[in-house]
Amino acid sequence: MQQRPNFLQTAMLFAPTVTITIGINLVVFVLWQFAKDSENVAIFMIKNFLVSWTGVLDGSVWTVVTSAYSHIDLMHLLINMFVLWSFGVALERLWGRRTFIQFYLICSIVGSLAHCMASAWILDVPQIPALGASGAVCGLLMAFALHFPRSRILLLGIVPVPAMVGVIGLVAFDVWGLINQSKGVGFGIGHAAHLGGGLAGGLFWFGYLRQRFVRQ
Repeated sequence: MQQRPNFLQTAMLFAPTVTITIGINLVVFVLWQFAKDSENVAIFMIKNFLVSWTGVLDGSVWTVVTSAYSHIDLMHLLINMFVLWSFGVALERLWGRRTFIQFYLICSIVGSLAHCMASAWILDVPQIPALGASGAVCGLLMAFALHFPRSRILLLGIVPVPAMVGVIGLVAFDVWGLINQSKGVGFGIGHAAHLGGGLAGGLFWFGYLRQRFVRQ
């Protein structure tokens, strides 16, 4: 009797990099939960999975990558992983595993650096820590919109709009949010990381992907 593949086997077959990335995020999220009850784990997680300008200057340069696989809040994790799965599967299958990994890491790093520079030079609070896959996810959204501009996405998970319109709306929201943060309002969202990741995704698409893949 032939056994049907389960969801994980199917996911690994069609989008192995996206699946593994989600798995890493889940493992790090679990470690953060242990950190709530263990001082040693908490110290380790803060040192290695939060990024800030002061932390990078102190030598924790690896956090520009590791922080992009790090979530403490469950809703933050679920939203980012849902968007990653929704758009990442199509892009990984289109680009291939190697290009997807390169793209994701570049957007992660630029998103983290954008947060660091904004917190130090715009907000004047260089010690603000950040974490989350939002920068990389915004890069994926930008690339998806550039490749499939007429495809429909759900803005805020509710309103169906063309992909490019939705991304422009999100960029405008993050610019508005960063301006407010510069005035001392609304420190809860990493708007600079979103903008940095989106910018990296756009530049990567125009500089490399556009020549290799036909726009649809």
